[in-house]
Amino acid sequence: MKISAAFPPVPATPGHIALAEMLGYSTAWVYDTPALQLDCWMTLALAGVRTRRIRLGPGVMIPSLRHPMVTASAVATLVSLVGPSRVVIGVGAGFTGRRAMGQKPLRWQDMPRMVGDIRRLLAGDTVEFEGALIRMLHWPGQAPNRPIEVPFVLGVNGPKGLEAAAAMCCGVITSRPRPDAIYDTSRDVILLGFGTILDQGETLSSPRVIDTAGPGVMVAYHAFLEQHDVRLDRFPNATRFVELANAVDPHQRHLALHSGHLTELNAIDRQVITGEALSVAPLVCRPDELPERLAGLAAQGITEIAFQPMGDVTRELTAFARAAGLPQAA
Repeated sequence: MKISAAFPPVPATPGHIALAEMLGYSTAWVYDTPALQLDCWMTLALAGVRTRRIRLGPGVMIPSLRHPMVTASAVATLVSLVGPSRVVIGVGAGFTGRRAMGQKPLRWQDMPRMVGDIRRLLAGDTVEFEGALIRMLHWPGQAPNRPIEVPFVLGVNGPKGLEAAAAMCCGVITSRPRPDAIYDTSRDVILLGFGTILDQGETLSSPRVIDTAGPGVMVAYHAFLEQHDVRLDRFPNATRFVELANAVDPHQRHLALHSGHLTELNAIDRQVITGEALSVAPLVCRPDELPERLAGLAAQGITEIAFQPMGDVTRELTAFARAAGLPQAA
């Protein structure tokens, strides 16, 4: 199984990606969350000039946030910096990237066209968009020669997303895999994983553990509430969470829910999160427990873990790499 890392695009991230490379992580995925953090493509470019081996890519970028030519040019820029073998493009419907701005995620039925436009532009084809023909007009020396060939993976959680990924011949990246999900093991199946490696004497209720792993756990609360998913009912303090969320003006609710999303516990999260809730995070464990957990995930069809370090990122990257057995971290 590949061990990778996922990061929010914040000022410290290029340096953290350089550390991840030193520790032996396979890929650095960077979120496309402009309402929450900085620009993912600029962050990836800054990481590109500081690294030599680690693969780089948005995990996942939202195609509706940019004109397809802007995205194609961004991909070309990253390829020009690090080469096509180090670039992978994750694409998603926008659970965070769109919902944090009060918009619904994109429809899966539109994803093949939206991603297809970007792929065709990178191939050097002429594409019709908004009633006009567009093509990458870059002359030699202004961008890599077309075709620019890089792998794409689709951010999915449910059956419609899996169907779209199969139709588009893409791998998948998921944060909340369903127990009945069937993955195409011939392609990448990446789990965005949250957690922390416990220090001696720590428990799930230890303050550091809750502050570090809690934001990742609360993402599931946010998602299931907005998706009206009955799985929320099984979470600890779910009733209290729904009460707090419903007490917010509906026009402001997305701002309250997504404040700190993925990285910090916001005011609502703090009143809900418990040590018991952390039991749903697959990567909260002692160092000696991690190999068995990774083996269990591999048995479910997961081929790569994208671990998001939170809190003390240096500590988290190092502890997870050592527990996962990455040789460079020994």
